[in-house]
Amino acid sequence: MAKKTARKSSSRSLTPSRRPAGSSTRRPGRSTRSAIHLNRILVPVDFSDHSKRALKYAIPFAEQFAASIDLIYIVEPTMYPADFSFGQVGFPNVEDELRKRGADELDEMIGKEIAGRVPARKIIRTGKPFYEIDQYAEETGIDLIIISTHGHTGVDHILFGSTAEKVVRHAPCPVLVVRPGGREFIKL
Repeated sequence: MAKKTARKSSSRSLTPSRRPAGSSTRRPGRSTRSAIHLNRILVPVDFSDHSKRALKYAIPFAEQFAASIDLIYIVEPTMYPADFSFGQVGFPNVEDELRKRGADELDEMIGKEIAGRVPARKIIRTGKPFYEIDQYAEETGIDLIIISTHGHTGVDHILFGSTAEKVVRHAPCPVLVVRPGGREFIKL
C-alpha cells in the first residue's frame, strides 16, 4: 500500500517536461505569435469543381497567414502512337492551345475567385502533373500545397493512380488534401 501512495505522489509532481493539458509554457514578455509561417501556398488546378474547392480552402489560409497563392496548371504532353514504327508523335499546336486556354482560365479564376483578397500568380507548365507540381514547389520554396482529389476508386484508381497521392508522397512541404464529400471546416 505504501508503494501505491508513493507512486501517486511522484506522478503529481510537475516537471518542465510534464505539464497538465492546457497549461501555458509562455514566458512573461514573450510574443504569442503563431509558430506556423506560410508565405506561399501552391494550388494545382485543372478547372474542375474539385480543384476550385481546393482554392476555396487556400484563400482563407492565405488571408490568415498573409501568404500568396500560386495557381499551377499542368499541360500534359499530347502524344499519339504512330504507324510505321516511327514512334510516338506529338502535336505542339494542341499543347500551345491548351497553354493559352489555361492562361485565360487562370486569369479568370484569379479575378473571380481571389478577387484581390491575397496576392496570386499563375504558373503553366508542361509535363506529368505530380512531377511538375512537386518540382515547382521545390524550386520556389512553397510552404504548403493544397490539392484536391477526384475521389477515384476501384479500377479508375488502379489504372490512373492519383495525382494527389503522388504529390503527397514526393512533396518537399506539407500537403493538405481536400476530398469530395468530406467534412468541411470552411464555409464554401
